[in-house]
Amino acid sequence: MSKRRVLALVLVMFVVLGVGALFGFLVQRLLSRPDQRIYNTATILQEVQTLSQLVTVKYVIEKVVILDDPPQNTLRQLLWDNTRVILVAHGVVKAGIDLSKMQPKDIEVSGKKVKVRLPQPEVTDAYLDEQQTKVLERNTSFLRDFNKDLEHVARQQAVDDIRRAARTSGIFKDADERARAQLKSLFQQLGLEVEFVSK
Repeated sequence: MSKRRVLALVLVMFVVLGVGALFGFLVQRLLSRPDQRIYNTATILQEVQTLSQLVTVKYVIEKVVILDDPPQNTLRQLLWDNTRVILVAHGVVKAGIDLSKMQPKDIEVSGKKVKVRLPQPEVTDAYLDEQQTKVLERNTSFLRDFNKDLEHVARQQAVDDIRRAARTSGIFKDADERARAQLKSLFQQLGLEVEFVSK
């Protein structure tokens, strides 16, 4: 066998081995799970706000939200072509009073007696606990794509519903009573007698 043929055979073997190694590497990369990478990016403080809310009560409410997205086409309505989301929302509603709304005239001091006019209680926060909120059903028919905004709308509706439920359950009354109790305890520790008067 001539030197040229031997050299060509060796060259072909190297090419075959190289292609095989490259193919094996690519298959391994495709079949293996990619490593998770965490990038340490810059943290930027956007805004600082002063809070003067005295949050005194928290309600935890569960609500089932069923939201349908019926088709506009009459034929599709006959074929039960609708999209539905069933969400079990675990919501938290907090309420209290905003002390920044108090004016100097709302506090009258006479010796060791203090008269205080508190602002009306209000909802300070309402949100869903995402760890306990679950989507029980998310389906659509084979005739159309799933409405991606439907779950978002269901979550917004759930927050509105739990806020309303907290109001009807007496969260404002509880917030007002607890705010008075906390402030009364504070004034008593200062040696003052407090009286709450309505506006």
